[in-house]
Amino acid sequence: MLIHRGSGLERRRIPLNNTEAMSGHSKWSTIKRRKGAEDAKRGKVFTKVVKEITIAARSGGGDPDGNPRLRRAIDAARSVNMPADNITRAIKKGTGELEGVQYEELVYEGIGADGALFVCEVVTDNRNRTIAEVRKVFDKNHGQIGNTGTATWAFEQKGVIVIENEEAEEETVLEIALENGADDVKSEEEAFEVVCSPHAFEGLRERFTERGIKPQLSEVGLYPKNTVKLDREHAATVLKLVNALEDNDDVQQVSANFDIPDEILQEIESEL
Repeated sequence: MLIHRGSGLERRRIPLNNTEAMSGHSKWSTIKRRKGAEDAKRGKVFTKVVKEITIAARSGGGDPDGNPRLRRAIDAARSVNMPADNITRAIKKGTGELEGVQYEELVYEGIGADGALFVCEVVTDNRNRTIAEVRKVFDKNHGQIGNTGTATWAFEQKGVIVIENEEAEEETVLEIALENGADDVKSEEEAFEVVCSPHAFEGLRERFTERGIKPQLSEVGLYPKNTVKLDREHAATVLKLVNALEDNDDVQQVSANFDIPDEILQEIESEL
């Protein structure tokens, strides 16, 4: 998961298809990029990536050409330099060729400081253990677990593809986006962010790859429709909650709808 400098960036939005601005998407994808890079350096992502590969292979088969979710999981594994043997074993455990742990996918919803909403997607072999651990994390960080529907209404599924500036010229990014069903493109200091529907995601990502453009981030996930702006006190509390949730090996993805002004984030980053 990743930390965001949204409102402080010099950003130019290039709207497509007459869509409204989706600043919440940009906020959260920037958070994910930064936090994900930090976690990868610390080797914290292997367990979660293996779980995702296993679940994807179990639900859609072991052939990545016919299983987009598995293909994305394999790409994620390669991006963190996971050995090929590990990837193969995870696939075989998912398809039943090798014996493995039986995982189930669950979604927990909650509320953090100042009303920030959270959706936690988990993969676990022991739901009682996981819910107890997640509830404890919320309680320790001034939040609370909610019922089904507490937070999911504030999010929508979107595909997001982030291209670093040195990977492609703006005209090329726009051309591919326009011709392949993107909803929105944002130009930031260091990258272009292309937002699309889940249906358009695979084709759009393939077009970038065919043009020799490697995304820094490409995923389909939950992104906030609108955001809650936090002051310094609440921002520090919410970021501690995010970090604690993501430190749990069963939590695969965390989505939240907060917005932290850049100057506040700079102040508190060193404390986290």
